[in-house]
Amino acid sequence: MVDKYYNRICDRVLSDKLEAKGAVLVKGAKWCGKTTTAERISKSVIYIEDPARKRQYLELAEVDPSQLLQGDVPHLIDEWQLAPKLWDAVRFEVDKRNEFGQFILTGSAVPPDISEISHTGIGRIASLLMRPMSLFESGDSNGNVSLGSLFSDNLQVSGNCSHTLNDITYLICRGGWPKAVGQKEKIALSQAVDYYESVVESDISRVDDIYRDPERAKRVLKAYARGVSTETTITALLRDVRTDENDSFSENTLRNYISALKKIYVIEDTHAWNPNLRSKTAIRTTDTRYFVDPSIATAAMGIGPNDLINDLSTAGLLFENMCVRDLRVFADAIDGNVYHYRDKSGLECDAVVHLRNGKYGLIEIKLGGDKLIEEGASNLLKLKEKIDTDKMHEPSFLMVLCGVAPFAYRRKDGVYVVPIGCLKD
Repeated sequence: MVDKYYNRICDRVLSDKLEAKGAVLVKGAKWCGKTTTAERISKSVIYIEDPARKRQYLELAEVDPSQLLQGDVPHLIDEWQLAPKLWDAVRFEVDKRNEFGQFILTGSAVPPDISEISHTGIGRIASLLMRPMSLFESGDSNGNVSLGSLFSDNLQVSGNCSHTLNDITYLICRGGWPKAVGQKEKIALSQAVDYYESVVESDISRVDDIYRDPERAKRVLKAYARGVSTETTITALLRDVRTDENDSFSENTLRNYISALKKIYVIEDTHAWNPNLRSKTAIRTTDTRYFVDPSIATAAMGIGPNDLINDLSTAGLLFENMCVRDLRVFADAIDGNVYHYRDKSGLECDAVVHLRNGKYGLIEIKLGGDKLIEEGASNLLKLKEKIDTDKMHEPSFLMVLCGVAPFAYRRKDGVYVVPIGCLKD
């Protein structure tokens, strides 16, 4: 049986980058689909982790890496970080051939020893961060509303969405793992749990060959999950990680575990947005805590869809994580980044999609309900009034992104209300 391939937004991003650079590095979380996506465009491939050839590949990478670069182009080298010397070899070969679209490198971790890399690859190797699937990619959004189109002036939107609270909590727990999409519920929900177990039992230690205790890793992930979608400090996370006042778990140890989780793309925090304001309001600069996929948080906390229905506060925070995941996927396709805003007065904006050309949109994320939508719209309008439009553009749009809402529409005050089940890039 051949697995169905779900088209990914980064398919065209990868093609575009190959047309403009000699090589492209596709990085991201394990199991998110990097190899499958790269295989579809490559003409030849080497799998460094192939048990039958791994030792030979690693030896060749040390003594004659150019042999591993032979093959029809684009030539795919999967899990290249296991042989870091290949980076410089690829960069040199790109210069030598002086042609675009030569190589694709995929990696699910940062190399354990970057001292073996002497050149950054700037100008030769482009980078693409791949994440688990958005709802649009997995077929759980109809795509009636394009995020990119919202940057046009006064766009009218329309669309409908039938997602219930049960649907949303299931999608949070299932996550965007390709192997989970289209499976029966029990199988689908087990994928995130298996991923989580792999992270704590081996991946967090394999990233740099430093042993990290699985039980401690579980405590760190659980603490992070409790602080998801907030600006929880390291101090607060440490209090949550420690089992009692005599626990020897130190701040340095916690930072070490968090660093390892970032290197394997489990954690992806959001940086603060710093606009020009009319007033001298102090802007909070702490990063907001997110997982690359919300299902990792539910696996870490040992909860499922029914638990979220009984705890809507937690469901709302995890829903925000899911929306940020999707917004990041979409923003990459339109040359943008996703930020978070919060000032000392407590006014915040859950997501700011800022494009390279200077345009930006402000987004509040709400699980659903008229009261929460109204609250989100009010916050957006207040923030819009604070922005000094003499020094920067007005926001291209204001949007309340919802979980449970029947329609996508534009309110009289100009704020868009869009269900996540209607959004695409």
